[in-house]
Amino acid sequence: MNADAIISKIKSHPAYDRVGMILCHNGVVRGTSRDGRKVTGLRVAVDRKRLDRVLAEQRDRPGIVAIQVQIAADTDLAVGDDVMMLVVAGDIRDNVIETLTDTLNAIKTTVTAKTEFFV
Repeated sequence: MNADAIISKIKSHPAYDRVGMILCHNGVVRGTSRDGRKVTGLRVAVDRKRLDRVLAEQRDRPGIVAIQVQIAADTDLAVGDDVMMLVVAGDIRDNVIETLTDTLNAIKTTVTAKTEFFV
């Protein structure tokens, strides 16, 4: 995953002149689970149809120009590996921050399923 490549793609968007903010989320594999157990890695499954619906809904929000996402799906990831890169570009801070938060939460709760590997 390469944030620079994703941002370059957004900068080539025909409506890029409306962008006042680009916000990035780079999720990585933590060394511990939420409950504190040691993790050696994880695997993520992605519902691609649901992802397309979530992105379409979020791209229609006021002020949003572009949303790009990359997810390391169906591969074994180690601690420190990139899991997901989400980039949202839009007009003003309020619209972009809220959209990134809502998109990230929707992806994490309705699109992806992770399997953690424990020590």
